[in-house]
Amino acid sequence: MNAVALPRTADFRLTDLRPTPDTMTSDALAGLSRSPKRLPSKYFYDARGSGLFEAITRLPEYYLTRTEIALMESRMTDIANAVGTHVHVVEYGSGSGYKTRMLLDALIDPIAYTAIEISPIALLSSVQRLGEKFPLIEMLPVCADFTRPVRLPAPTRRVARTLVFFPGSTLGNFYNDEAVALLRAMRATMGDHGNALIGIDLQKDVALIEAAYNDAAGVTADFTLNLLVRLNREIGSNFVLGNFHHRAIYNADAGRIETSLVSQRDQIVAIGGRTFGFAAGEAMQVECSHKYSSPGFARLVARAGLRVVDAWNDPLDWFGIRLVAPA
Repeated sequence: MNAVALPRTADFRLTDLRPTPDTMTSDALAGLSRSPKRLPSKYFYDARGSGLFEAITRLPEYYLTRTEIALMESRMTDIANAVGTHVHVVEYGSGSGYKTRMLLDALIDPIAYTAIEISPIALLSSVQRLGEKFPLIEMLPVCADFTRPVRLPAPTRRVARTLVFFPGSTLGNFYNDEAVALLRAMRATMGDHGNALIGIDLQKDVALIEAAYNDAAGVTADFTLNLLVRLNREIGSNFVLGNFHHRAIYNADAGRIETSLVSQRDQIVAIGGRTFGFAAGEAMQVECSHKYSSPGFARLVARAGLRVVDAWNDPLDWFGIRLVAPA
């Protein structure tokens, strides 16, 4: 791991393992070689993408963030008691850090905090704020892709257990086999005596779900198209933004929103020394967002050697938080 020098005002050490252009190119080529074509949603989060996503969380149609925050506010004492004392909190992704502040503020004597975040700007901004608010908690950020194996930095103080924190329904962005693989990685990270605290979006009215991914202001469409902007800038592809449009529809059979960039015309795109043809109307998948039932989620985590030990839902059963442990 490569330690990166930070300004003296930053009282933490950063481990920088962010994806290289070669890794991004390899991932993009693998996805575009599939049928249907696919691009990895993890590359949404450059500086602009992270800012657009924060804007999405404040949109009136996007119920997920405000519902999860209200649920955390109402049940945080119960959650903290269930988690226990002296934990090392390891968060997959960091975002604005607001939900992290809620958790760290409620936990009993947490020892350390590690955010694993692919966007260095989002990571450093969040950890800087958290370090100022929680000076007694050791900050150990890692700039990396959490979908790949990451060796965690070791806290200087002894911890009782590791708590993996994965809010925001991000697990739902993985296809089921991918989600199981990620949950198995969480199982390895938390060890035999740890836990994971996971946010999940629950099944509900389809119109409500679809509106959350097709906002009237078009912010989600800008967020989706920014993926192409990033690939053009960082790996030299030649996507023409005006040749694609955002589409998000609910697949009832699979229980998920499927977000695509749809080709407006027949076209050829060059990337990594190769070319890929798109037909007019062809959809390139860029994200899925699964909506779970409680039994379905329990079956999913069981495939990874985990079990649900505590569960909290908001009053409308729109969103849930689950505490899982090794089975």
